[in-house]
Amino acid sequence: MSFLQNKKIIVTGADGFIGSHLVEYLVYQGYQVKAFCFYNSFNSWGWLDSFDKEVLQKIEVFTGDIRDPNGVREALKGCDVVFHLAALIAIPFSYHSPDSYIDTNIKGTLNILQAARELNIQRVLVTSTSEVYGTAQYVPIDEKHPKQPQSPYSASKIGADAIADSFYRSFNLPVTIVRPFNTFGPRQSARAFIPTIITQLLSGKTEIKLGDIAPTRDLLFVKDTVRAFEAIANCNELIGHEVNIATNSEISIQEVADLLIQQLNPKAKIITDRDRIRPEKSEVFRLFGDNTKLRNHTNWTVETEFNQAILETIEWFKLKENLAHYKADIYNL
Repeated sequence: MSFLQNKKIIVTGADGFIGSHLVEYLVYQGYQVKAFCFYNSFNSWGWLDSFDKEVLQKIEVFTGDIRDPNGVREALKGCDVVFHLAALIAIPFSYHSPDSYIDTNIKGTLNILQAARELNIQRVLVTSTSEVYGTAQYVPIDEKHPKQPQSPYSASKIGADAIADSFYRSFNLPVTIVRPFNTFGPRQSARAFIPTIITQLLSGKTEIKLGDIAPTRDLLFVKDTVRAFEAIANCNELIGHEVNIATNSEISIQEVADLLIQQLNPKAKIITDRDRIRPEKSEVFRLFGDNTKLRNHTNWTVETEFNQAILETIEWFKLKENLAHYKADIYNL
């Protein structure tokens, strides 16, 4: 029997891209799931609102704010396992609003850890990011690679990871730091380059605005990412560890853009939008992750071939009700 069986799982950031896929996956696996969504006066549950009613009926939804310690403690009551994904993630937005990243990513993570400690939570998975590594000093990037805070966002995630590690070492809290590389797929925000390209192409644009297209990324389909979360949570040997979720490969932004243009409109061309270019010392030019630790401790492997994942993503965006969520004319920070 897996560790997660018969456990009550709470997912923070459940209304977001990866969080909503994780909630959906856990429900389909038969787990008892509580979804922590960001409170708002519209009573919106983000991407959970797009779920079929029969799936939604199986989810307990809690609305609150990860920055509020009292609300976080209330949300975690009665839960056994925490998948902490709630975060601010857009890098350009972090350039002019770094305070909000400290409040959400560092203080929010501290709130989760404090509540988990008080409530004797049995497993805590804190979601990190490959951005903490910065531009690769060597490849593939393993968990021992130096951390390089090349943006306020990256710095906030390094801080959150350090707080999580300290709670494991100081209080023996059963924490694992989960570090996905560049996850993509349906529901992803247009602040990421794949949805940016797809939405511009599907909106009929023939000049596709992008920033620097030379950097490489280790692209991971969201369905594979969420399976890795489950595998890590079920692995006691990974408590106290940082764990990459990666594909052991890299592809340039230009190569992906060319592939998408070929699929959707071969007449389109890429033009450089200066507003989308990061400061040179802030740009992460190469990401190529090592997944050896994850593969050695679990049965996880990449299941979705890259071209198939791209096709699935395109098909999702092609649906009018999905594309309607995106503003292709606006640069999404």
